[in-house]
Amino acid sequence: MELNEIFEKLDELQKRLQAEDLSLDDAFQYYKEAMELLRECDRRIDKVEKKVLLLEQNGETHEFE
Repeated sequence: MELNEIFEKLDELQKRLQAEDLSLDDAFQYYKEAMELLRECDRRIDKVEKKVLLLEQNGETHEFE
């Protein structure tokens, strides 16, 4: 899933969580899904940050595993 798709899904989940007639079970499910998407974003950001650090240290890029 691309980042823009993740952000769109997060926006959709936020709107669903704000619904007045939301059940507790649905709220929990939407919250859980949003947290999983946020963890994926965090992993991707960490990967990019590590690439930037390697670039700054060595003057070249390397894939960080």
